[in-house]
Amino acid sequence: MASIANRRSVMVLYSDPVTPISHCVRIVLAEKDINVEINYVEGDNKPEELIELNPYNSVLTLIDRELVLYNAQIIMEYLDERFPHPPLMPVDPVSRAINRQFRYRVMRDLYKLVDDLDSDNDIASANARKIMRDNLTTIVPVFEQKPYFMSDEYSLIDCCMAPLLWRINTYGIKMPSSAKSLIKYGERLFEREAFQTSMSDTEREMNI
Repeated sequence: MASIANRRSVMVLYSDPVTPISHCVRIVLAEKDINVEINYVEGDNKPEELIELNPYNSVLTLIDRELVLYNAQIIMEYLDERFPHPPLMPVDPVSRAINRQFRYRVMRDLYKLVDDLDSDNDIASANARKIMRDNLTTIVPVFEQKPYFMSDEYSLIDCCMAPLLWRINTYGIKMPSSAKSLIKYGERLFEREAFQTSMSDTEREMNI
């Protein structure tokens, strides 16, 4: 495994062009302005190198010389620590733990619905849309006091929220009028140069 990774002198990311979890990592890379080679992998057309490096047969994989990572949250934190400017995590341990906890909840409560949202099963898809809408509506007050997720500073949580909010229309989720602060929050995220840079061609067409 190490010998394969060592062939690369530039950081490489294997990424799906449409999944929000892959988009999260690409946003972090863009925020840090990291020199990286992004290889988009669609469907089952996985290159041999990726199959050998990722034991879980998933696409999202970061290769940095001898290091190979294939968990989105681990990749994001690694990038933030290796390239500390601009920082996307708080400095103090308590705030960092809170940030991780929020991201855990976003993944557990929202990202777990993505497969059903993309499903051909109409019942599963409809249930997922309702749960997603209800969960997002529940956290609307979070964005009425702060410009970002429970913070004045942009962080990894926002990197996780942006791909989901960008896909709301694609998923067919209709937010209530009471969710204006959430919608405005999403617009702030989408206006960031790094967000625009991070998108694949397919993702650019999602919110048209």
